[in-house]
Amino acid sequence: MNQKIKVYVGMSGGVDSSLTAALLLEQGYDVTGVYMKNWTQDLPGMICPWADDLADAKRVAVQLGINFKVFDFENEYKHKVVDYMIEEYKRGRTPNPDIMCNQEVKFKLFLETSLEEGADMIAMGHYARVEDGVLKQAVDTNKDQTYFLYRVTGQALQKTLFPLGEFTKPQVREMAKARGLYTAAKKDSQGICFVGKVGIRDFLSVYVEQKPGEIIDKSTGRVLGHHDGAIFYTLGQRHGLEVGGGLPYYVVGKDMDKNEVYVTTDLNDDTLWKKTVGLASIHWINEAPVSGTYQIRVRHRAPLVSANLMLNEAGVELDLSNAERAVAPGQSVVIYNGSICVGGGIVV
Repeated sequence: MNQKIKVYVGMSGGVDSSLTAALLLEQGYDVTGVYMKNWTQDLPGMICPWADDLADAKRVAVQLGINFKVFDFENEYKHKVVDYMIEEYKRGRTPNPDIMCNQEVKFKLFLETSLEEGADMIAMGHYARVEDGVLKQAVDTNKDQTYFLYRVTGQALQKTLFPLGEFTKPQVREMAKARGLYTAAKKDSQGICFVGKVGIRDFLSVYVEQKPGEIIDKSTGRVLGHHDGAIFYTLGQRHGLEVGGGLPYYVVGKDMDKNEVYVTTDLNDDTLWKKTVGLASIHWINEAPVSGTYQIRVRHRAPLVSANLMLNEAGVELDLSNAERAVAPGQSVVIYNGSICVGGGIVV
């Protein structure tokens, strides 16, 4: 008699990971639920929801009758994800902590720890599909999370299950409700991946000293107002400038050394639009693609656009079919070949 395949499911206390565990149990896997304790720190005006999330994950595990563990990755998470994010912002760039979390914690540290403890595979509640180590977009294109998964390795994906990739979010809610799962009606978390509803400005304010500076009209050089720190602004930003009436202003650049933010009312400003994008820190999930035409996504939920990809010594150069707005340094651009996510890189 074949032994059951042992799967460790990352359970965050949300409906997606709860249903993931339930479905795998129904499919005959030997399921263990695991809560990753990545962040427990409260912030001013915001209590970190980790204790509530842990309690919800435990409740679902009890409901399902599966074993439950807690992996404490807080130190590694602070070093690999949070410190990385803060340093990137200090350099005037726009990082994505969710992508780094997947690369360093969920599909590396969690996978390695699970395998060491005797698991054969891991599973997550991500909206994505995997076939023989190949990452594919989810059926629900609105919820598809392959953008955040492009830095995961093909080897890790060989050991990963994504049961929700074939379903839409409304279907997941209904399936969880039909099974009476405790988290069936729980709202999805918003904001920074590890903190919850707090915004990036509020989070950075805890770690970075506010440094007042000038907001300058790029076309005239006129000082329009003042800010609390260039670090808090990103390319294309409109809200939070507070520089008076008339046409809205948009951030088109910043000088971190001078602590100056440059703005314009011209939506067609060349700085706001990019038709050629250079990428570094390239990661291919499996083998590198050949030069040619692919589809790219410049941010989560942005539409896929066609681009000609050219490999060079520095990384990748993309020639876009249409210019894209507010492609900021530090941001990830993810590359697709049809439904397959092949990898991507970070905007230079």
